[in-house]
Amino acid sequence: MPGRRRECAVLGAPVVHSLSPVIHRAAYRHLGLDWRYSAHEVDEETFADFIAGLDEDWRGLSLTMPLKRVAFQVATQTSDLARRVGAANTLIRSDDGWFAENTDVPGFIAALRERGVPAPETVCVWGGGATAASVLAAMGLFDAGSTHVHARSAERAQAALDVAEAFGHSARHAGWDVTEHCHEAQLIVNTAPGGAVDAYASTLAGAAAPARVLFDVIYDPWPTPLAAGWSAGGGVVVNGLDLLVHQALEQITLMTGSEVPVKVLRDSAEQALATRTAT
Repeated sequence: MPGRRRECAVLGAPVVHSLSPVIHRAAYRHLGLDWRYSAHEVDEETFADFIAGLDEDWRGLSLTMPLKRVAFQVATQTSDLARRVGAANTLIRSDDGWFAENTDVPGFIAALRERGVPAPETVCVWGGGATAASVLAAMGLFDAGSTHVHARSAERAQAALDVAEAFGHSARHAGWDVTEHCHEAQLIVNTAPGGAVDAYASTLAGAAAPARVLFDVIYDPWPTPLAAGWSAGGGVVVNGLDLLVHQALEQITLMTGSEVPVKVLRDSAEQALATRTAT
């Protein structure tokens, strides 16, 4: 495998600001692989045709929104984890097609463990999409207590709540507003699109404390108003860059068969972000 040039890429819409090319290329340099990793703007309507047009040089794909649920349409095999979560962020070429995997779940857990975060008794998750579903699966595997899912409607939260049930995790819909549980939760996770929770940032951050953790899956622009307020209040902040590098570690191992130190990915991502901010 090392002697053959392979193609990998990140797909999504939008995808222009993704740091995946930066960190995967850094991994290839570290491993001495003459591989290519690109980014392609692909939405749900063009996804199947794009996959059908890939030749045998293609080894793996990273999937971002809105493709994490439609990935199963092209997969010939699916991991148990991806199936139970109902979302896949990775496609790996297999002998008979594409294998769908979810590395968001182990990436989320690894990011918390790296910061020494213990299993929380109460969790508040903002957002009800595919990333929220992965978070709820992670909370089940992390042996966390109950989770309150903040979504604009019960219907929007239902898919994520179904995932929680599949993993034996207690979760319920809490509505799109700050509740008393938000001030009690040891862990708050923001999976909502950029700016969606800005109106609640000051209220949420008002309850920040050294023993309480915010995991904001956004990494650009950074810091978000919520993360800035939380940090100012003395709370622990884990960000989307932590999730990005840890889920990518698993992807790189699946794609190349080799492991890469997390520092290689984090250093490349932080340098790219610093350059982007400076310009």
